[in-house]
Amino acid sequence: MKLKLLLIVLIAITFTVSAQNKMKSTKELIDKADPGWPIVEEWIKTAKNKVEILPVDQARASETLYKTQVTTRSTMGAVIFMTGGLLIDDGWIRILGSGSSKFNRTLPDWNKGKSFNEFGETPSFLLIADDAIGGFYLLNGGGLGSDLGKIYYFSPDNLEYEPLDITYSEFLGFCFSNDLDKFYEGNRWNGWREEVSKLKGDEVFNFYPFLWTAEGSDINKSTRKIIPIQEQYNLNLDLRKQIGLGQ
Repeated sequence: MKLKLLLIVLIAITFTVSAQNKMKSTKELIDKADPGWPIVEEWIKTAKNKVEILPVDQARASETLYKTQVTTRSTMGAVIFMTGGLLIDDGWIRILGSGSSKFNRTLPDWNKGKSFNEFGETPSFLLIADDAIGGFYLLNGGGLGSDLGKIYYFSPDNLEYEPLDITYSEFLGFCFSNDLDKFYEGNRWNGWREEVSKLKGDEVFNFYPFLWTAEGSDINKSTRKIIPIQEQYNLNLDLRKQIGLGQ
């Protein structure tokens, strides 16, 4: 029995080391010839919605890029390496980067234990952004459907994974210049901007009655409180199971 247990441990260690050995170094992931940041920066300059670029800590950004294993030639890699995150519409949408004091979550650390267990594994999806009302944006890694690389919205008003049929780059464009009032129609209460602007990057508003119920259809009549985003994410998953929508 002890020998069998030892073999299992050795196999697990071998798989972990193997996955780590396949990971590219930060130096390999930094593309100096054709970086994606100038493109993202230009989009931000012409954005119709308010975009706040959070300051980046270079050491933390390098570590985050390594853990995510994406190149800075990509727009996702550019956001990770060049920003602590992006806040849209006074923080209504929070796009994950390498973390900052105002938005103290990194993209890979936030996903660990949710879409993968160890850094270097291929994730079934990636949580790339979220909003102040407990909605989550996910990049499909194969776990959400056949449309690999497309964005889904885990909506708090129906608990469904809604396919948006856009890529990560197009998602940035959506955040920067799309009519967010129209997209979030019915989910922005009177005076939301002032309240949201004071929200921390690891917090969300929790509503009762729930937004997905008939009683919660008028957000101005719902009570709201601030809770940790991890608590809201777990709650959304639990409620999906309770109402028979699966994982």
